Amino acid sequence: MELRQFEHFLAVVRTGSFTGAAREAHVVQSALSASVRKLESELGAPLFERTTRRVMLTEAGRALLPVANRVVADVDAARSEVSAVAGLTRGAVAVGTIQALTVVDLPRELGVFRTRHPGVRIHVRDGTVPDLANAVADGELDLAYLAADGPLREDLVSFAQWSQRLVLVSYPGHRLAHRRRVRLGELDGEPFVGFTGSVLQMMIGRRFADAGIRYHQVCEATHVPLLVELVAAGLGVTIVPLRVAERSGLPFATLERPAFTRTIHLAGRVEEPVNPAARALLAHLTRGSS
Repeated sequence: MELRQFEHFLAVVRTGSFTGAAREAHVVQSALSASVRKLESELGAPLFERTTRRVMLTEAGRALLPVANRVVADVDAARSEVSAVAGLTRGAVAVGTIQALTVVDLPRELGVFRTRHPGVRIHVRDGTVPDLANAVADGELDLAYLAADGPLREDLVSFAQWSQRLVLVSYPGHRLAHRRRVRLGELDGEPFVGFTGSVLQMMIGRRFADAGIRYHQVCEATHVPLLVELVAAGLGVTIVPLRVAERSGLPFATLERPAFTRTIHLAGRVEEPVNPAARALLAHLTRGSS
């Protein structure tokens, strides 16, 4: 099996079609299709279900996906290792982040890093904690900022961590809008706007359940700006990081009994990243952190 076959397989997965994959890989479609068919033949199983409308992974394809990601990532790391001799004049690094990252100004830090290593390509991806954690473990991402309400996954390494304070955000005219401190018990049955699929959402649910308080979610959002807009429109209250609340311009209050905080980790797959660009970015992001 050749690296090109894995790259073509992943291109089809990313684009959802052989036409799009060929365009991304800069090859003719017939050559890319032949490459994937050869990989299927060598593995002894079809990797895609092909219909006239779409291309979907088979069970075998889903099983191959994390392995293919690791193979390509390891080869990219090897190429980057060679380029490190030239002082990172070439290379690539991929970093993930949760949407509500407030403990680090990641765009500014990446801007500084880019001026120091202009030859390094930087890929940034946001997402939910489970998706980002899986992407790090599978080799799709070199590093990621992850939120946790407990220990980090055992298959990941934490290079640095921060405590992130969470507050209650309401809207003008809400019964708690004038308050600066709110006890958790005062939120029993209060309409909430939630953040779909997030660790924060699960954390809030657990905290309410542990306190014997009913968590009444009436609306969900898929990203932070929309979450804030829904609260501003009066659909309900929400719990977000302090700096998100400060930027929203909406009334917010400190939560008490219990206080709300969570841990943010800068995480990776191994203690010492193989990719030299990832090592350089890690050193940049962790200087002065605790």
